[in-house]
Amino acid sequence: MRVIPVDSADDERLADYRDLTDVALRRVLEPEGGLYMAESAKVIARAIAAGHRPRSVLVQEKWLDDLAPILAEQPDVPVYVASSDVAERITGYVVHRGALAAMHRPELASIADVVAGARRVVILEDIVDHTNVGAIFRAAAGLGADAVLVSQRCADPLYRRSVRVSMGTVFQVPWTRLPRWTEARGILNGLGFHLAALALADDAVPLDEFAASAPERVALLLGAEGDGLSRGALAVADTVVTIPMAGGVDSLNVAAASAVAVWELRVR
Repeated sequence: MRVIPVDSADDERLADYRDLTDVALRRVLEPEGGLYMAESAKVIARAIAAGHRPRSVLVQEKWLDDLAPILAEQPDVPVYVASSDVAERITGYVVHRGALAAMHRPELASIADVVAGARRVVILEDIVDHTNVGAIFRAAAGLGADAVLVSQRCADPLYRRSVRVSMGTVFQVPWTRLPRWTEARGILNGLGFHLAALALADDAVPLDEFAASAPERVALLLGAEGDGLSRGALAVADTVVTIPMAGGVDSLNVAAASAVAVWELRVR
């Protein structure tokens, strides 16, 4: 490893890591810089295994040995070693997991490439909460979805919090962004996908009934908390499905709903 000790939060070589508070990152969008942050040795390892390239790494000395095998084939990547105090002053928060990597953002793949061979796909429409996005990716990876597609206004799956909550599964599940529904419907139907919108509606089909005779290829549409799916999404759906609820509760959090739906629609 190319280890470089640093002792000043003002070191210009650490500009990628400066002021990584959620408030700061919402003011300056990470995607515009072509970078994203991977936090913790486990997440960095998954990102590199997925073919993503680190630009540099910021690590506390006690975590350095954990990174050695991960960066074994990245000899030219600078690894900046700082104390916990200096790391906190650089980033603006306590770096609990010991390591951060500034990763080069890969180009997005085409929809056809992402869903090639897929039978179960999850679509996220305008879900702006990064925690929910990360949790949905984790459910998709763990419960058998083959790919995730996100709308243009959906939160960035490679945002630091999304990556962390997903436990790095954003690197495991293929994903890309969708165009507007008028175009997306034609692409997905042309690829053989039945669009199933998860929503509350009088004519909605209970999820278990739909799953019992589900089409070969299903794309499950999920909407944001509160507003749910847009009229445009519901208009392109081939079927509206709902999770039957009890106890006077009308719906679940979108991440919890995604887990239930992906499990029920798993290919048996």
